[in-house]
Amino acid sequence: MTSDLTLVSHSLCPYVQRAAIALAEKGVPFERVTIDLSDKPDWFRKVSPLGKVPLLKTGETYLFESAPILEYLEDSQPRPLHPRDPVARARHRAYIEFGSQVLNGIGALYDAADRQGFEEKAAALREKFLHLEQELDGEGPFFSGPDFSLVDATFGPVFRYFDVFDRLGRFGILDGLEKVGRWRDNLAKRRSVVEAVAADYPADLTRFLKRRQSWISGLI
Repeated sequence: MTSDLTLVSHSLCPYVQRAAIALAEKGVPFERVTIDLSDKPDWFRKVSPLGKVPLLKTGETYLFESAPILEYLEDSQPRPLHPRDPVARARHRAYIEFGSQVLNGIGALYDAADRQGFEEKAAALREKFLHLEQELDGEGPFFSGPDFSLVDATFGPVFRYFDVFDRLGRFGILDGLEKVGRWRDNLAKRRSVVEAVAADYPADLTRFLKRRQSWISGLI
């Protein structure tokens, strides 16, 4: 199936990764254009009302915000990544939003100014993963069983942060969470998740964290 889709992205943005993963899972060809958010080109300012990525260009129209982009792809492209059952579909949408809240918690974690603040944010983040441990389908390999879904596309980028965090120290956020750990491992092997970022992503994220001038920056 041919496509005229262009994904406007930034190298570290987890919301861009969601869209890239969904496109790859659906087998939809697309062009990827990466911009520097610290030096936004004029054309980007005109088409991005919130000044953020991702954007998805379809024809002459630019769509913005990751959730509507994912829904557009579900409506317009093959290989659905939402369950057919309406209750299950609503639950998956809720956990996509839950994934966004986890990302907010990760941002608060790496911005914590001191160790006490960091440990408080880590504890709050662990509570979210404790909830996921109870909600995951134990049979796996994905969020709700054998079929890869948009919830999995959401959490692939989440766990990618921990690949870098684990190099800096043992923070205990995911300790003892067996189902979460298996889910993380399975997502890390998924081709769409692996290829959603460039090979130098870990180094780029490490440099980003060092520039935060936060408590975690001091570990780098």
